[in-house]
Amino acid sequence: MFCGIDLGSRHIKIALANGPESIKFYVYDTIEFYKKYGRKQDDSLVVDFQALGLPELNIENGQDRLVTTGYGRNTVKIKGGTDIPEIKAHALGAVWQTGMTDFTLLDLGGQDSKVVLVRNGKVTDFQTNDKCAAGSGRYLENMAGVLGINVEELSAYWQNPVDLSATCAIFGESELVGKIIEGYPVEELSSGVNYTIYKRIKPMLLQLASPVVVFTGGVAQSKALQHILTTELGTEIVVPRYPQYNGAIGCCVAAGMA
Repeated sequence: MFCGIDLGSRHIKIALANGPESIKFYVYDTIEFYKKYGRKQDDSLVVDFQALGLPELNIENGQDRLVTTGYGRNTVKIKGGTDIPEIKAHALGAVWQTGMTDFTLLDLGGQDSKVVLVRNGKVTDFQTNDKCAAGSGRYLENMAGVLGINVEELSAYWQNPVDLSATCAIFGESELVGKIIEGYPVEELSSGVNYTIYKRIKPMLLQLASPVVVFTGGVAQSKALQHILTTELGTEIVVPRYPQYNGAIGCCVAAGMA
């Protein structure tokens, strides 16, 4: 069995596979995962797979393989696992999911964004933005809360966007409140919020440009962001079948899953 774990800032994603045609996914809140299902042993974290409702891995005799990556990779090492850089994991996952070898990968996660240039199936360059949440899923959740709607409704709007210029997530909330007070409709404010995400990632996408952009991460399910990227960049936007599990899939690939 191949097990890939993406230690995200908001969620832990796990992929379990007996092979390419047999893969299952599981997701857990990050804090709950560490509090309830992990215990420190020396310099490693021992994961209680049984408590998670997952099969125990037989790693010692080589029957099963575990590879991990993600936001917590540099601070947490899971016992029995091999850790790989998250850029590599996401690139491997995107190649496996799409069957393509030349593209630009855009991954929008809970608290950061990554743009990766992939050529011949290998990472040739990348940029990340983890200094501010304004280009992430957390930002969209916060702004949706200010507007009194959910993220799914927010993702439906891209027309007639209100110009929002604040580049900081905290100041962005204050600016949005001001626009609400000025009387702008929720639909146009939602469009403006979605365009602020695009403006944050646009420089990275232009610098690492390709005719095709593979869009992954939980935010990849946003219809508004898909439309904005297609319209503004003039490129093909490909959202794989499991965008939010892309890093965990990449770990399975690194573990030996064909």
